[in-house]
Amino acid sequence: MSSKSSKTTDPYRDDLPDRPDRVAVGRVLRPHGLKGEVVVEVLSDVPGRLDPGERLLASRPAAAGKESPVRTLTVASSQPHKTGARVRFEGITDVDGAEALRNLTLEVELSQVPPAEPGTYYYFELLGCRCSDGGQDLGEVVDLVEDGGGLLLIVADGDRRIPVPFVERFLRGVDVVGKRIDLELPPGLLETCASRS
Repeated sequence: MSSKSSKTTDPYRDDLPDRPDRVAVGRVLRPHGLKGEVVVEVLSDVPGRLDPGERLLASRPAAAGKESPVRTLTVASSQPHKTGARVRFEGITDVDGAEALRNLTLEVELSQVPPAEPGTYYYFELLGCRCSDGGQDLGEVVDLVEDGGGLLLIVADGDRRIPVPFVERFLRGVDVVGKRIDLELPPGLLETCASRS
């Protein structure tokens, strides 16, 4: 989730454009040891996502024009690890089985995602939002980056990319249903931060 704003809306309405069916909660990085454990990068702050018995949908990034097969993995055990979590899935008992899981994205159905706290937003809700500054269209949120000072929205329009701080003082409104973020940025920020890719 991210920073607070003055406006919230219901992200579960049926008319939400480009609503995802599933939400990523982790990514398998590599095997750990010889008994089937893997290191998982945790992408969710919802407690219990990797508790024993939890069922996750696993797939690889789809190739252009092709659907990636989805399999269900059930967590057998999980412990904190310096880069996320050390997880063993049911039926995976050796390093070869663990290696086969490398780079899988772990997801849950959108219906399993609790509503965001008032004034906060999930990353997937912010991706794809059109941003404007004082009525001027800046482009679409294509990425989110955590830096030492907080969350940056990476807003792209054609070949221009602008890192925009997602902070209360710059926000005028966030409408995740309408996929819009209205901003009031300080003078000169766009010219200073914009880059061409």
